[in-house]
Amino acid sequence: MVYPAGIKADTIYFGGGTPSLLPPEFITEIIRSISNHFDLHNSEITLEANPCTVNRSKLYEYRKAGVNRLSLGIQSASDDELKFLGRKHNYEKAKAAVEDAAEIGFENISCDMMIGLPNQTEASIDYTIKQFIALPIQHISSYILKIEENTKFYHDSVSDIIPDDDTTANLYLFMTEQLNKAGFYQYEISNFALNGFESKHNLKYWECKEYIGFGPSAHSYFNGNRYAVTNDLEAFIKADKQNEFITDNNPGQQEEKIMLGLRLKKGICLDDFPERKSYILKKSYSLEKAGLLEIKDNYLNLTPKGFLVSNSIISSLI
Repeated sequence: MVYPAGIKADTIYFGGGTPSLLPPEFITEIIRSISNHFDLHNSEITLEANPCTVNRSKLYEYRKAGVNRLSLGIQSASDDELKFLGRKHNYEKAKAAVEDAAEIGFENISCDMMIGLPNQTEASIDYTIKQFIALPIQHISSYILKIEENTKFYHDSVSDIIPDDDTTANLYLFMTEQLNKAGFYQYEISNFALNGFESKHNLKYWECKEYIGFGPSAHSYFNGNRYAVTNDLEAFIKADKQNEFITDNNPGQQEEKIMLGLRLKKGICLDDFPERKSYILKKSYSLEKAGLLEIKDNYLNLTPKGFLVSNSIISSLI
């Protein structure tokens, strides 16, 4: 793909994996190279980081390179839960990383947390939330532990000791309520932020906007196509340029916009789907009575309870 000169790249996102394993000079060079081809004026530049892979000096160099948003994979304020998850850091190390980042000048810091862990209770989640919101952070991403086949957790039969679906659902609803009370407002199924600190980059996915991916396994949505890069690392390194293949030549259809839009707390504007509006409304009334969604001022959005069964709801609406 050839990109026209002067495109505004208002966000850059280094992730997933652990990009904080890269020396700061690599990040500096990547940002410099991007700036040679794209307009980065006032861009949000995020770096995912594992607390045990950064120190004060490294964070300073990342900030100097232009990174202005940090996403730290803390997961919990309980050392027992961190040990279960196989994390190499304890909470004190994670706390120090956040505090160092803030002192260095990061004013937009996000932390990950996880629910649905063995023996987790409302009290233990409340403890983690209170520890997190006492930190100089502006954003929290929270995920429910999911055990995938052919992983260590699956073979260790962890699924036998984690909370059942009903318990996990109650923990999710409790977490959502507590974060909202603390001023971290839910704006997406798994994301909470102080006002004005929503992830601009991730919003692009949910609002079905264009983005460009670089690197093995990267995906893009640009110029009317969705395309991907091979996951073959050796082939990627040997190639003179990034080789891409089209995965969808007709993206951004109404079904996709409904599916992605309903991940957001603001939901979808029904007037954006005139051909489906009456069908959606007909299907929605019983769901609204069940407390799973809300219809107000021509907008339809899922409630926290609805987010728990979002796949089923979205399937019924499209």
